[in-house]
Amino acid sequence: MLLVMSQIRAGIINVTGYIGVEIARLLYQHPWVMLKSVTGRSLAGKKLSEVFPHLENTGLEITTEIDEDVDIVFSAMPHKTSLNVVPQLLEKGIKVIDVSADFRLKDADEYPKWYGFEHPTPELLKNAVYGLPELHRVDIAGASLIANPGCYSTSTILALAPAVKAGIIEPGIIIDSKSGVSGAGRTPSMTTNYSEVNESIAAYSLGGHRHLPEMQQELGSLNSGIPLSITFVPHLIPITRGILSSCYAKLKNGISLEEDDIQRMYSDFYKEAPFVKIVGKPPRTKHVWGSNYCLIYVTVDKRTSTLIIICCIDNLVKGGAGQAVQNMNLMFNYSETTGLEALSIYP
Repeated sequence: MLLVMSQIRAGIINVTGYIGVEIARLLYQHPWVMLKSVTGRSLAGKKLSEVFPHLENTGLEITTEIDEDVDIVFSAMPHKTSLNVVPQLLEKGIKVIDVSADFRLKDADEYPKWYGFEHPTPELLKNAVYGLPELHRVDIAGASLIANPGCYSTSTILALAPAVKAGIIEPGIIIDSKSGVSGAGRTPSMTTNYSEVNESIAAYSLGGHRHLPEMQQELGSLNSGIPLSITFVPHLIPITRGILSSCYAKLKNGISLEEDDIQRMYSDFYKEAPFVKIVGKPPRTKHVWGSNYCLIYVTVDKRTSTLIIICCIDNLVKGGAGQAVQNMNLMFNYSETTGLEALSIYP
């Protein structure tokens, strides 16, 4: 029997940012989506192809307001600004995937500390589903509001989830993550100026990065028996795309694992996850460039009884737009991989 899929209508708020335009690119080649409306107030009135020539064939004009005759809206607005739009869209029966942090944290009291504002709709935090399909696939399928995870959070949670769930590590975890410059967005700044970034590497947010509470929240929910203590240090490196996260955790006393054992554990954990691949050697950011894949290498340093996990993603795809489309597929009962099957670009 031939299954006929229905096409859905989609809109993107703030298409002019890196994540917004990447969502547009992915939706344009999705077989079951009609990209109907895109907004970007500073460039309203221009053709999308004028701003982004690689989207020449979309025929769309950038507007100031989203066309509400859509089934789903991707909100790619900066933190705090989605709060002014998302509730009204939900009230009109439109599904929303928000790529900002406005609905990621379940505890409203965390927002003043990490984002500098009191959350005006804490009731929506209870209903929003954290959009990491590898952990919340079933809940995503029935959700109206998805909080798309942060890019650092995606790489680190996927790297550590199997070990935390199995309870094989001590609470203290150290994470060293390195990200390409596109993670900072398109707005010009001195720290992302080419002359400042090129031939340089810099650590930042040593006092606590905004993605840290997501890591604590999601990893903590996997195993309440481990009182996690995460040290997270992000770095900016002179590449455009990609995140490489190196995670370190001591094995619990009495636990001894061979490399084959830990790789088998990870492979079993992600056996239903089409975009997570457990690889046999440390991956490079180049191996995931432009794709929705997450590559994980896991090993044990027997000298120090330390579990070492290396994880690579493209921060704009699996760390942003691709994950958003993956969530959309689940929400509308499409195959999870639809429109996202493209392999990485190499070299």
